Amino acid sequence: MGYLNLSECVADLERHGMLRRIDFPLDPYLEVAEVQRRVYRAGGPALLFTRPKNTRFPMVSNLFGTLERTRFLFRDALPRLEKLMRLQGDPGLAAKAPWKFWNIPRSVWHAWPRVVRRGPILENECALPDLPALHCWPMDGGPFVTLPAVYSESPDSPGWMKSNLGMYRVQLGGNEYIQGREIGLHYQIHRGIGIHHSQAVARGEKLRVAVWAGGPPALAVAAVMPLPENIPEVAFAGVLGGRRLRLVRPVAEPGCPGRVAIPAEADFCIIGTIDPAQTKPEGPFGDHLGYYSLTHHFPFIQIEKVYHRRDAIWPFTVVGRPPQEDTSFGDFIHELTAPVLPAVLKGVREVNAVDAAGVHPLLLAIGSERYVPYARERVPQELLTQACAILGQGQLSLAKYLFIVAGEDDPALRARDIPAFFRHLLCRLDARTDLHFLTRTTIDTLDYSGDGLNRGSKLIIAAAGNPRRQLTDSAAGLGELPEGWSNPKVCAPGVLAIQGPAWVPAGSGATGDALRLAATIKPDHPINRFPLVLLVEDSDFAAASHENWLWQAFTRSNPASDMHGVGAFTRDKHWGCEGSLLLDARAKPHHAPPLMEDPSVTRRVEELAARGGPLAGLF
Repeated sequence: MGYLNLSECVADLERHGMLRRIDFPLDPYLEVAEVQRRVYRAGGPALLFTRPKNTRFPMVSNLFGTLERTRFLFRDALPRLEKLMRLQGDPGLAAKAPWKFWNIPRSVWHAWPRVVRRGPILENECALPDLPALHCWPMDGGPFVTLPAVYSESPDSPGWMKSNLGMYRVQLGGNEYIQGREIGLHYQIHRGIGIHHSQAVARGEKLRVAVWAGGPPALAVAAVMPLPENIPEVAFAGVLGGRRLRLVRPVAEPGCPGRVAIPAEADFCIIGTIDPAQTKPEGPFGDHLGYYSLTHHFPFIQIEKVYHRRDAIWPFTVVGRPPQEDTSFGDFIHELTAPVLPAVLKGVREVNAVDAAGVHPLLLAIGSERYVPYARERVPQELLTQACAILGQGQLSLAKYLFIVAGEDDPALRARDIPAFFRHLLCRLDARTDLHFLTRTTIDTLDYSGDGLNRGSKLIIAAAGNPRRQLTDSAAGLGELPEGWSNPKVCAPGVLAIQGPAWVPAGSGATGDALRLAATIKPDHPINRFPLVLLVEDSDFAAASHENWLWQAFTRSNPASDMHGVGAFTRDKHWGCEGSLLLDARAKPHHAPPLMEDPSVTRRVEELAARGGPLAGLF
């Protein structure tokens, strides 16, 4: 049986040596976040901060800090859930081996929430300023809830069957919010709550929501799980948690719409309403791409009640440039959803949202090329159909770069093996035919590489067939680079970084120096031995690791404006090039600033972690 609540989870981790108590008082303003980041990088334990400053509530982090610990949390229900996922991917398995799936009905029963009349969550109330004021990065616009589960129900069809549970960003104060009475709610495009908000706008009424924090850990995973719209996240939480989710409905304030559900065993719950038309500035916030998402107008919640249980623990995480704790979330979700993928996306064998590149900026996919199996030469055809299907599927639609290859060319290739995938792709790439752009479309809300909020372009590269070239991993013999460009460094076989001046706009915003560089390089220049050339300010940084060049290349570029090429041409509105692709991965003035820790906080945390200090041995 899974955990009833967060306290059971914390106690279990402590019994198994997977959690460390920190009794030394640390500040939720920057200090606890700095400790969390360092412990995560060290592969360390979950952390229980028993005496955080300026709040009476203990705080817990790093619960999902390793894939192994995440599996441990759900060890009771995971075998049944894995069978259920396999059945989703291939329903015929039950008929072939029914004895293997005898306990599936139990998981289906756990999916049905149980509505109760009372629960520990309703035992106490507090004011909003009583909650821990977590600031993770110096430029954050205020304190944030970083592990929220925001619950809403359809105004047109109330009840949990048409509910949505999402991990949307919640700002507890700052900006123009009325202190203690309003909080910000930032939800990105293609999120389920948007459907409910649209219904409320159409009805001219407020949308009632609840922000859950704590409770059984399955709630946090369910809130980020990419489920089909017809499957409520609360149902999935019951299956993953190994027990039916108990929900209680407190009495609504007079004049407020409906009664919203709360997990009876949650640690905290903020209840309020969203006005259908009003917005207020939200942000900045240090986000998972490694940059700040800036201040923009988003909906906000007018607070009615803040509930908490008697022994409440405030759960939190810290996001930033990957890897962070949400990396483990992603790995776990990939494991769960992999068996379902072939049923949802026909012919697609694997998809990898690359964590090092910020997840949505880069997808790697392995598909199938079966349209003309009798052809003497395999070329991308079905791959393009599959690419379109991927970009039409839920949150995968936010991908900015989608690179897809044919599994028939190398049955052993895996999309999770990023170096091998790029070697496979680049040695087959035909830059004359294999690039397909979608311009003036939507991209991730957190991605500032485009020409406005939610606006940018996409690039599909589909490659199939026999290798066209041998990839080099040496920059020797490149000769002289054009004026202003220097210090060539190999990032990976076939990937070169060259260092140039800071980016400056030219004309309508085109990168004048990048275009001049492309025009200057001749087709016989040895740089064309590299199918992909990155234009950067610091090639030593880009070449220092796979993580560096992936992060820089795909978070700092907008395909339609930043992809150039040697011998470029446009034919029948198709763009291609004869030589190297030149990807301008330099920082641009419209980009958000990258995340940097406060040096004074870093020094203090390092002093506390020295031998004999209260944090000694943690990292």
